[in-house]
Amino acid sequence: MEPGCYEVAPGVHRIPLQMPGDGLGAVNVYALETPDGLALVDGGWRVDTTFEEMERALLRIGHGTEQIHDIYVTHVHRDHYTFAVELRRRHGARVHLGVAEADGLAAVGALGSNVPTDSLHELRRAGAPVLADIVEALTAAEPFHRSDWEEPDHWLAAGPLRIGRHTLDVVHTPGHTKGHMVFHDVDQGLLFSGDHVLPTITPSIGFELGEWDLPLGRYLDSLSRMLDRPDSQLLPAHGDPTPSVHRRVEELLAHHDQRFEVMRNALISLGQGTATAVAHVVTWTRRERPFTTLDPFNQMIATCETLAHLDTLVDRGRLTVRQRDGHDVFSVV
Repeated sequence: MEPGCYEVAPGVHRIPLQMPGDGLGAVNVYALETPDGLALVDGGWRVDTTFEEMERALLRIGHGTEQIHDIYVTHVHRDHYTFAVELRRRHGARVHLGVAEADGLAAVGALGSNVPTDSLHELRRAGAPVLADIVEALTAAEPFHRSDWEEPDHWLAAGPLRIGRHTLDVVHTPGHTKGHMVFHDVDQGLLFSGDHVLPTITPSIGFELGEWDLPLGRYLDSLSRMLDRPDSQLLPAHGDPTPSVHRRVEELLAHHDQRFEVMRNALISLGQGTATAVAHVVTWTRRERPFTTLDPFNQMIATCETLAHLDTLVDRGRLTVRQRDGHDVFSVV
């Protein structure tokens, strides 16, 4: 999607903000017109070009960044949160974030770097200590700005939220992160889904600081609950809007069922194995790429997602697991 400002519903505009060097390309920020100016759903990633890009986009609808009064962030990853903090610094916009993200945000501040320490722990549990060391070195070298991770003005809880002409249901959808929230305008048939439901890819699971507590199980549960809500237009954080949340949720649930079987069959072929061994056997992305063709960061994501699937299969009684030399070794029941 080219930079710009695109109306997706009356008074609701999608603004793709570029993410330089990231495979996703852009993050969608949604601007809602209100009697007081503009409210945003998600803030974007603060890089050198973001402010100018946002200014140019809003100019197309006769607004400026100084008219943004509130920013409702779906989750605490940097491509959603850090530019929200920058807009508060410049213009005083109020920043809102799900209350279950508080521990993760505090952990980022305490760590003082971009090193994903808890994901590295899971890599070592998965039998990938060398990869963990590589990712640690790469992320330790990345610039880190503590001011990007200041606390929000308000911690959001699940429940109704009024933004201009929109009444939104704030819905807690853990899985991608523990405190992920989606914003559902039932009357207008719009779901601002953040990374919870994406139109062409599946969100990473378990990539956050904090305790690993069966993240894929939490994700699938909160994904299934979307089917209990009225169907709506999907307004995702990455990719184009699509007409039906329900259709995409059903596709995602079917995808994960298929991945469970693929990974279980990989274990059958191995006899037993670590999550790293399984990740090397299965393929990745829509292009069915071998694990070895991924860069180290995406190898980490793939390994952690494999571990999340295997842990869930253990929880469901379809695999067993035992410790060996600090690694989890999985076997088929």
